[in-house]
Amino acid sequence: MTPTVRHVSTGLVVAIVGFFGTFPIVVQGLSAVGASPAQASAGLMASAMAMGIAAIVLSLYFRMPVSIAWSTPGAALLAVSVAPQGGFPVAVGAFIVAGLLTLAAGLVRPLGHAAAAIPANLAQAMLAGVLFPICLVPFQALPQLPFFVGPIIGAWIAGALVHRLAAVPVALVMTGVMTFAMGDTAALRGMSFVTLPEWTNPSFTLTAAISIGLPLFVVTMATQNVPGVAILRSYGFTPPPSALLSSVGAGSILAAPFGVFSICVAAITSAMCANSDSDPDPAERYKSAVMAGVFYCLFGMCAGLLTAFAAAVPDLVFSTLAGLAVLNVMAGALRAALAEDHGREAAILTIAVTASGMSVAGIGAAVWGLLAGLCFYGLLTLRKRLS
Repeated sequence: MTPTVRHVSTGLVVAIVGFFGTFPIVVQGLSAVGASPAQASAGLMASAMAMGIAAIVLSLYFRMPVSIAWSTPGAALLAVSVAPQGGFPVAVGAFIVAGLLTLAAGLVRPLGHAAAAIPANLAQAMLAGVLFPICLVPFQALPQLPFFVGPIIGAWIAGALVHRLAAVPVALVMTGVMTFAMGDTAALRGMSFVTLPEWTNPSFTLTAAISIGLPLFVVTMATQNVPGVAILRSYGFTPPPSALLSSVGAGSILAAPFGVFSICVAAITSAMCANSDSDPDPAERYKSAVMAGVFYCLFGMCAGLLTAFAAAVPDLVFSTLAGLAVLNVMAGALRAALAEDHGREAAILTIAVTASGMSVAGIGAAVWGLLAGLCFYGLLTLRKRLS
């Protein structure tokens, strides 16, 4: 395989968008479920390496532009979760459960069909409810840290005016500038920028499997894996869904003890690799996905530097970045959740219950929101059929 300049440049842009656009929410998500700073740094590194290696292997094997990503909606779900009793090892056990469900969805067709049968608007509504509290943080932080957070929000707006995908990288650059201007740079001098893998022995509990593992599987399946396969098909590629699901599920299981919460078939970056800008010849476009995988691996080596920056600023600053990173994701989720007249009330109920943060019997709001929406959706469907 000999990549051209176009393949290299496309792969670099894909990796920048996929990594730097959303890594703050990954760090916040891992920290929220009990990861120490060292574990969060190792998890970020391992996640980038896992999706990079998976993209290289799958793209070369299928000769298709199979772009792999971490699950940004899944990371957002973790960010609003309560650290499970038993700490990060229990969260790692839940990551493995999510990976097992994805693997099973690829191997057992009825399970895959059942996951795909969840109404898309309800899955998107659950995602919107998860993202809503995160998206509020930048504007809650602004009155508390106006001279630190204000320029970051301003940079995000300026970047978005140039191009939607430039918004978060521009905000990230401004965060670096403000860190050196106002942050605790002594913390940077005291930290190692080299990130080494860190193994966490998983621990399994039913509560964590239901409140973390199951929602992680559902939201990743509905918002990443299924759309990712559909996007590849829309560009004329025919990837075997079962093989892709089995691959990312197995990869998630193997990588989970290193802090990887999920890898999945990408949606947005798949389109970037699969379109004609990647290469006029569809048969050559897989090389762009391979190069993206190479750059993901290289960026993963920067995880220590990035988490060192996170430690050098007030907590609300990286939470602000995380909120800005998922604003566009939330906009898309809301649009999809409320697009159809049928089931709109069920989608609103799902959003409200999920965003409430309620927890009953140790099970988080995302599960209750989806269950409430499914029950209401079923009643609405029954009424429509009887009328």
